[in-house]
Amino acid sequence: MSIEGSSRFQRKMEIRANKHSGFRILVVDDEPSILEVVKTALETLENYQVSTASSAASALDMIKGAKKPFDCILLDIQMPETNGIELLRQLRVIPDYVEAPVLMLTAMSDRKYIDDAFSEGATDYVNKPFDFLELRSRIKCAHSLVQSRRKTEKSMQCASDLKYKLETIQQLNFEDPISLNGLKNFLRYVEFDNYVAQLARRKMFGSQAISVILQDADMFYHHVGCEGFRDAIQDVASCIQGVADDMDFVFSYRGSGIFVVILHGRKVTDSILGTLSFGEMVGAQLKRHVADERVEVLVGEPVSMRMLSRSNATGALKRAIDCAKHLESEMRKSDYAKSFDVDGYYPPQKKGQKRVYERVLRELFGEDSYLNIE
Repeated sequence: MSIEGSSRFQRKMEIRANKHSGFRILVVDDEPSILEVVKTALETLENYQVSTASSAASALDMIKGAKKPFDCILLDIQMPETNGIELLRQLRVIPDYVEAPVLMLTAMSDRKYIDDAFSEGATDYVNKPFDFLELRSRIKCAHSLVQSRRKTEKSMQCASDLKYKLETIQQLNFEDPISLNGLKNFLRYVEFDNYVAQLARRKMFGSQAISVILQDADMFYHHVGCEGFRDAIQDVASCIQGVADDMDFVFSYRGSGIFVVILHGRKVTDSILGTLSFGEMVGAQLKRHVADERVEVLVGEPVSMRMLSRSNATGALKRAIDCAKHLESEMRKSDYAKSFDVDGYYPPQKKGQKRVYERVLRELFGEDSYLNIE
């Protein structure tokens, strides 16, 4: 290699090192060989700063003694004394690690372990024996999450006090897949995608996907504002949790008033979880739980998750969402068509049949709106 070529190569290596040198990873595993291999691979391939711990107790000591929080944690599940799931649960109550990416690096492939890991806050799940190129790709995704959060924190440094920061955080767009609190079966957007991908990798799709949509969500959002919309989404999520609480399920909020529920086990269409029953159950929960009568939901038909590839699994989720969207579209058309007879007469509606958008228009414009034209 020429001197000039060697110089260019060196500069590239320095740029690469500077790019990743600030990313600190903690690997926790009771197998010394795994710790050594992962540490060597990550430091060689990406020049990450990698620390290792052989037990949960050792990991907690390192976390408490670290001058700066670790950016990412790779965590084995099956460890003596305190296992990885319990350690993950303890990490998530430490302020610096509430949002930190945690990748479960484990040979445990039973769906129970996958469900437990994601329900406790795992970001991703990597099976042993693993491909280092795949592991590197997953960690890069975690790195991107950390960088995005750092940018967000930097942009908020101008905030004069905590109140201002909280008010800024609470602002959300209609499409935002916001995180929700106090729901044990709820997965955030990224974690839900990783969960579905893990099921696809393990070919574990004897399940059903059902979409639940806040009806006329766009109008509701613009009428009540982001805080009122967030409250409504939290209420709907609590109702979904209440209805399915004794079932084998996970769910996620996907933005735009849309939830996706994945139900495992028995066939949805042959049980109490038939589409109509599930919708009625959620509706009954809403009436008991939500004071605002404008909050209504539609439930799409179940879509089979018997797929063997990640792309097909993603397609099944999309079809589940499209089912509920189509139902909402057809109901809007039906409501409009039934509103006028051939002479243009607008018949009065029965109590409780008002559509959300009609109530919104009445509140915006009073009784002098097109809704009362005779």
